[in-house]
Amino acid sequence: MTVTGGAISQRRADSLEVRVYPDRAALGRAAGADIARAMRELLAVRERIRMVFAAAPSQNETLEALVREELPWERVTAFHMDEYIGLAPDAPQRFGQFLRERLFDAVRPGTVHYIDGTSDPETECERYAGLLREAPIDLVCLGIGENGHLAFNDPPVADFADSLTVKPVELDESCRRQQVNDGCFARIEDVPRRALTMTVPALFAGGQLFCAVPGRTKRQAVQRTLTGEIAADCPATVLRRHPRCTLYVDRDAAEEWAGE
Repeated sequence: MTVTGGAISQRRADSLEVRVYPDRAALGRAAGADIARAMRELLAVRERIRMVFAAAPSQNETLEALVREELPWERVTAFHMDEYIGLAPDAPQRFGQFLRERLFDAVRPGTVHYIDGTSDPETECERYAGLLREAPIDLVCLGIGENGHLAFNDPPVADFADSLTVKPVELDESCRRQQVNDGCFARIEDVPRRALTMTVPALFAGGQLFCAVPGRTKRQAVQRTLTGEIAADCPATVLRRHPRCTLYVDRDAAEEWAGE
């Protein structure tokens, strides 16, 4: 297989295209360039596109690369995929705030739909699901959690056949501990126990998925994603069934694949 720009290894796991890069910076540049290319291709044939973004430190390099691209963001409708329940509106840990600071304020999408984690959860799920269902989602930019979660679909609550588009969930301890490991919270006691999340089928319905997963702490999740049984005890395994998903990992996250 031909190795694509900057990748040191490239192969497939079922339908999932996997590219390994030497470090986080190279991963972010490649993922950002590919997302930008997909945006240009879609915007050449339609007036507007709809995109969903993950909010996590693992996405920093990809978002930085995307900000540097010259794109008609005024023709983009943007969503994010999850949000904590109960954090103060100005809390820096809110995912909407994360994306506002690192992406939206810089590129100014035509429309940004934020999840309101301070509203009644059921009402907010219905409202946000209605916005998502107005038209198909074209592009999804996501990551994988240390426990294999997609958005806040942790193994205990992930459902590959979920009938909902957005739902309230209880966060498992490993997910909450990751938020401390990532430096988002000082103590696990500070991490909210509940959140709102797009469901697995809602994410999977995106026309094209770009999944950026750097770092040694993600190594076990990446290994399970690529080689384990496709099952909800590692939600990210379902990515192997998507017809147009690319997984970008660095050497730290996929050391055993790096030289192949």
